[in-house]
Amino acid sequence: MKKFFLMAFLAFTVLLLSSCGATKKIAYFQNSDSETINYESSRFLYDACIMPKDVLTITVNTNEPDAAVPFNLSVPTAYQVARSTFSQPVLQTYLVDNNGCIDYPVIGTLEVVGLTKSACEQLIHDRIKPYMNENENPIVTVRMSSYSVAVLGEVNRPGSFQVSREKITILEALAQAGDLTIYGVRDRVKLIREDATGKKEIHTVDLTDANIVNSPYYYLQQNDVVYVEPNKVKARNSSVGATTSLWFTGVSVLVSVATLVYTILKK
Repeated sequence: MKKFFLMAFLAFTVLLLSSCGATKKIAYFQNSDSETINYESSRFLYDACIMPKDVLTITVNTNEPDAAVPFNLSVPTAYQVARSTFSQPVLQTYLVDNNGCIDYPVIGTLEVVGLTKSACEQLIHDRIKPYMNENENPIVTVRMSSYSVAVLGEVNRPGSFQVSREKITILEALAQAGDLTIYGVRDRVKLIREDATGKKEIHTVDLTDANIVNSPYYYLQQNDVVYVEPNKVKARNSSVGATTSLWFTGVSVLVSVATLVYTILKK
């Protein structure tokens, strides 16, 4: 009986110590006070580049409204009010094809892949300017309507998230997903990224390292997928069935009863 009780106590102690050691892997930016991290390197403003399959909304404004009409195509959208159907025009959107091009009215095919929003605006401005009188200075606005990222795995609210600001960090994406669960591996977060040629790559990001702010994967590109893998505890638990769980419960009860009996007999 004493041997059985001692073994149970040792097993509990080992489990407790291993849990304490695991907590060291929970905190983010554990070396944030280190002098080896150069925060000056992170001083830049990220600007997303246009990728194939992006959906662009393009608006042209001019001093003379009629001059912008050919470049602001609209499509009718039906909606109902009190059993009556009305048609309300909305701006035409432009899908970037696999070659990185859009078909823009009047000026034709434009290659926009790899351009930032401001660079695309300048390109369209320069191409439409010859079709207007010399006093016109058109204002071109380009927005990415399909900027989204996905977060999967050991997070509280996995899903796909729209990015209205056309800029999001990996930490902001995880925050929208409700942060990692206690079972998430923080030093091996996987980032799946596809480039403009369709090539996929998987990168590893360490959230416990404060140097993440200098990582090329700190800012997420459109259609990036973030995957948080489970730690060994969650992996083991997921393989335990209902019968095994019941068996462990029974063993726990027996240990408790044995401890109680041992205490009583010892007196």
